[in-house]
Amino acid sequence: MANNNDEPVIKNMNNSLTFTPITPADIKPLMLIEDQCHSHPWSEKTFSSCIGGRYFGEKLSETLNEPHNVVGFYIGEHVIDEATLMDICVSPDNQGKGLGKKLLTQFINQAKTQGVVKIWLEVRAKNITAQMLYMNVGFIETGRRTGYYPSARGFGYEDAIVMCLTC
Repeated sequence: MANNNDEPVIKNMNNSLTFTPITPADIKPLMLIEDQCHSHPWSEKTFSSCIGGRYFGEKLSETLNEPHNVVGFYIGEHVIDEATLMDICVSPDNQGKGLGKKLLTQFINQAKTQGVVKIWLEVRAKNITAQMLYMNVGFIETGRRTGYYPSARGFGYEDAIVMCLTC
């Protein structure tokens, strides 16, 4: 389904949702979601450096109310024929509603339109919910980076699981 601006629109729980490309003007509102979702969130400088060029990303907004309520986003990187999911977040108030899968599916579709044949990501070993999401769309574990992430509790480290999807 599309609206009159040719933006993809999806229906979810009687709400209209739309994907739109992330622009520099989106950084501050998306940082609110980033900060709520990660124990070690990106900085605004890092977020800003991942807009444009080889990076692509979209925000997902609920469009029935004004102003539009951003419920999540993803950022990917495209190099030659591979893509990497750099970041994906759903605001805590909207988690558990299938929006993460919608964001992930949109990311995969966008990567495929760019000619990608492999998609990579890494996820915290303790983030079982995210791992299950990735496995349910076809990602497989290909490796582990021991002690890659600082612990969410502030001491020690935890492993990163590397996953891949062949398109």
